[in-house]
Amino acid sequence: MTSSAPDPAPEPGSTPGSESGSAAGSGPAAESGAAPGRASDAASGGATGGGEPDQPAYADRVFRSGGGIVGGALLLALVLWIGIDALVRGTGSTPWLALAGMLCALPLIVAFTLRPAVFAGADRLRIRNPFRTIVLPWGSVTDIRASYSCEAFTRDNGKFQLWAVPVSLRQRKRAARTQTRRAGDDPHGRTSVNVDVTDHQARMATADRTTADLRDLAERSAGRPTAQGAPVVRWAYEVIAPSAAGLVVLVVLLLVR
Repeated sequence: MTSSAPDPAPEPGSTPGSESGSAAGSGPAAESGAAPGRASDAASGGATGGGEPDQPAYADRVFRSGGGIVGGALLLALVLWIGIDALVRGTGSTPWLALAGMLCALPLIVAFTLRPAVFAGADRLRIRNPFRTIVLPWGSVTDIRASYSCEAFTRDNGKFQLWAVPVSLRQRKRAARTQTRRAGDDPHGRTSVNVDVTDHQARMATADRTTADLRDLAERSAGRPTAQGAPVVRWAYEVIAPSAAGLVVLVVLLLVR
């Protein structure tokens, strides 16, 4: 009878299956880090028996105004600096006026600069404006346009402005000039007939590119069963209430001063 050679002893610090575990984790884990939606697709596909899901699920795309965020942070710092200084060094009714003024001003600054955002998901578009939050299922959206402001239109003739996507006419002119220069055959500074109309990135401003992306997502997702429903509007009382209270207190203090 031939005796088989004994299995080699595992190296110190290693456990059985560690190589397979690391090899298996290096693929999907890295992919999920680069594209979270694909990892969720694989998970849903495995849960249903390994088949491909009917519709891919992606994380919500978030659109914000970088200039608004920077400006809002600077305004908040300025108001807090002036208000705290008045609270500490003020006399008489000055600290109370400063406190009421900050209570009125700070929520408004946050509402108009830091709060606006647009969340584009697979089933709906969520618009967070200064005083309202609007949820639009893609099935209810008929068009998204950017003229002097970016607006979303619904089937019930509703129109909602996207505060987080400001329209810049200067960027549009700059994009048009860039595309004209790339054509290289317009010495008089007029738009050439040979301009490359397929070069969307060069001839579109930031707001126009965002609008085109949202419109394309609306067209692709409008037929999903989970993307149906009516628009839902919710007022941001967490912003309105403190600002209104601060305004009332400020007016009362000014009247009895």
